[in-house]
Amino acid sequence: MVTIDENAPVVVRLSIEIDAPVMTVWALHTDIAAWPAWNADIEKAVPDGPLRPGSSFSWRTHGLEITSTVRELVPGERIVWGGPSSGITGIHVWTFEESDGRVVVRTEESWSGAPVEAATAELGRALNASLENWLGHLKARAEQLV
Repeated sequence: MVTIDENAPVVVRLSIEIDAPVMTVWALHTDIAAWPAWNADIEKAVPDGPLRPGSSFSWRTHGLEITSTVRELVPGERIVWGGPSSGITGIHVWTFEESDGRVVVRTEESWSGAPVEAATAELGRALNASLENWLGHLKARAEQLV
């Protein structure tokens, strides 16, 4: 099982409960090309093909151009992606757990690299805010669909 880099200078862990079926949330979250339609922080997202381990997608958020590679995929339960951008290596783990018709979405992300070491507190706050927004957008859109 792929995990984040626990020794990275920046590690953020957050979760949210969404009042929607797991497959609704999963389908929304893994339709990479549709991210900009519901997540205002993402300017573009372009998959290179079907979502599977080893596939990549390019996206832009907060002015950063990112290419992420899927490292692990368990449909309806877990997706892990990561890669470098502007000297930062990110590893992002998402898990989805259904309980009583609701879903708990957990996200963990680690950032390492020279830019992170130079501005750990600032980049940690930025990542935390970005993931809080992402979870909020995901919840709002998924709950609109049910």
